[in-house]
Amino acid sequence: MSDRPVFVIGCPRSGTTMLQLMLHSHPRMAVPPETRFLVPAYYRRRKWGDLRVTHRRRALAEWIATDRTTKFRELKIDKDEFVRQCVAGPGSLGSVIGTAFRMYADRFDKSRWGDKRPSYVKQVDMLLRLFPDAQFIHLIRDGRDCVSSLKEMPWYTLDSFHAISTWAEAIDAGARLRRTLPEDTYYELRYEDLTDDPSTELKKICHFLEEEFSPAMVSPREAASVAVPQHKVWHSNTHGEVIRTRVGSWANRLEDWEIALCEHMLGDRLESMGYELTGAPKPSREHITTCQKTMQKRRASRMRKHVRDRFNRLREPSPVAAMLTSRQRSLAGVPQQRPELVV
Repeated sequence: MSDRPVFVIGCPRSGTTMLQLMLHSHPRMAVPPETRFLVPAYYRRRKWGDLRVTHRRRALAEWIATDRTTKFRELKIDKDEFVRQCVAGPGSLGSVIGTAFRMYADRFDKSRWGDKRPSYVKQVDMLLRLFPDAQFIHLIRDGRDCVSSLKEMPWYTLDSFHAISTWAEAIDAGARLRRTLPEDTYYELRYEDLTDDPSTELKKICHFLEEEFSPAMVSPREAASVAVPQHKVWHSNTHGEVIRTRVGSWANRLEDWEIALCEHMLGDRLESMGYELTGAPKPSREHITTCQKTMQKRRASRMRKHVRDRFNRLREPSPVAAMLTSRQRSLAGVPQQRPELVV
């Protein structure tokens, strides 16, 4: 049976929390609420030093377990035991991070863990460095619905131009992943298809994950009580049945100029994903120019970060890849543990 990590990715407000709960409802998979330590730990990896050294692993584990920004508390695992297992475990960044998720799966007596964060769609290269055997499920939703939903979120402080750019970036990243990753590593589906026929789509996902389909995945209400924090009121709909009432609701939630701009800037991408356009009139030159400039600035920012990361890869103090699963250990050239020796 597979023990590969699974990451749920996509544009924010595309239904990734619903999919997280569906996967968490599987008897072999645990997918926790969103945390905030994986990405910062990776980009600060030089700070932690050589993680093959015991006290360095302890320092990283204690930061993950105690810093207020990491949301480690959402996992509800014992922080002292987490630190102990990290200190006793393999000396790599991915191994320390992966230990937190593995312990979360242990809470539910499950064999596999996953993680859900929409922005991971643009960070798959980083995730594969940490977890080289990872699998990715990209959930895609009509960009106009994503834009309209983002605008209504209390945590989203940017404008419609940024929301449009966010969806375009997710779709473009998915296209690259589709071209470059093996079929057993990357899988994508549409939110509209998942909500229209959950059983069929979940069976396809289970086939991709090499897991048996579980009917419990179709109605994941119970999982919401443990995998979605109550303070996230914008996910309140995940506590009910899977519904389609929000599909296409952008028509009543976006202003006319926003619909026109979405279809002008995203039209080719929308149609390539099977979404029909309304034939809205061309948006104003001012709106087009502002959106183009927003996209260019965001692209330049990503490139600068990418260049910095490439430079930092030349000066990494210790291994990055996790050595926890059977495939990770094989890729790292680490002897497989005999079952009777696994603690």
